[in-house]
Amino acid sequence: MANGKARLTPVAVMIDGKFFDAGSYKATPVPMALDFGVVYEGFRSGVSQGLFTITLPGQLGRTWIAEGTWLPAGAKATSTRKKAEIPNIEEKDAPPRLHRGDKSSPGTGDQPKPAPPPATAPASAPPAPPETAKAPPPPAPETIEDPNRPVLRRGKPTTKAPQEPFATFEPAPAPAKSSKAGGATQFIPAISDAGGPDPRPYTFDVKTEEETTYRRRMLDLATAELSSLQGKEKAAPQPASGSASARRKPASATPAPKPSFEDVQLRIFDLSNSNAPVLVLSAKARPAAAAGTGVTAPEQEVTLIARTNLEGELHKLFFSVTDAQHLYVAPRMELIDAVDADGDGRGELLFRRTSDAGSAYAIYRVTPDQLWPLFEGTP
Repeated sequence: MANGKARLTPVAVMIDGKFFDAGSYKATPVPMALDFGVVYEGFRSGVSQGLFTITLPGQLGRTWIAEGTWLPAGAKATSTRKKAEIPNIEEKDAPPRLHRGDKSSPGTGDQPKPAPPPATAPASAPPAPPETAKAPPPPAPETIEDPNRPVLRRGKPTTKAPQEPFATFEPAPAPAKSSKAGGATQFIPAISDAGGPDPRPYTFDVKTEEETTYRRRMLDLATAELSSLQGKEKAAPQPASGSASARRKPASATPAPKPSFEDVQLRIFDLSNSNAPVLVLSAKARPAAAAGTGVTAPEQEVTLIARTNLEGELHKLFFSVTDAQHLYVAPRMELIDAVDADGDGRGELLFRRTSDAGSAYAIYRVTPDQLWPLFEGTP
């Protein structure tokens, strides 16, 4: 939502247990997920935030989106319908009653009133209009602003049905960075399901001391994963050389300096209602400068997902690192929220994946050992 205006971007639609791209599923020409009047319920970590009703679908470039009305949770919708008047219905078992016209003069209520005397005809009638005079043309029909309003037409209906109207949207201006809450665009997952399970919160409540401990352990695990990747890059086979100095191995390996982390965000979820926390860490890592060179590596974006086992130890489920120059190798992973995408009562993780080809959304199920992709959209 930007500037208070809500827009809906379709992600996925589940039919018979399979996920399809909601932006193109049954597009005739408007996709099924963007039909007029479809109601979506927005959630934030499993807690209802309000209702979104589609009023106008359209295209933004080559992407289908829809505008609509947003009703926050707890607010009452304004009704424009008129209240129906309750008619005064007499009792059916009551005896019939005879109503007289004038109660002051008895006996005259059943008599009809005399008609007024006819008006005196004029001496000379006005001349009749000439036969050649034509009737004025009928007024032009009024223009209908609402495209969905039914129109009464004469004759047989046309065999070709009119296309469903849709709009062409302009891209919204980039929101200015603001320190106030709600200054930037907010992303709220929304679901349209009439028979889904009762929603429940997916947040895992922890104390401040426990959250600090989880943050430190997740950063240590991210540092170990970055060091492991750097070690694999250094251990890659080098081209053969005839000199003995090129084949000589270093006597002692210097430990790599630890990177510094910025914009650290830690989200803790209880997706399966089993009191087993699932931790999602997003941060920007700045590798330390190489010794003697003073050259700093580009800023890297790190995404780490882990869960605790029975002994309370962290077990890595997913790790991703990328930068602006390597989006074609590993996309940028941006966590949107936890949402029940398949209606089984358990939460899944919704990400937005950004690569050099564009951005798309993906839904992942958290298993004990890894992330299982349920849906990955095409950029």
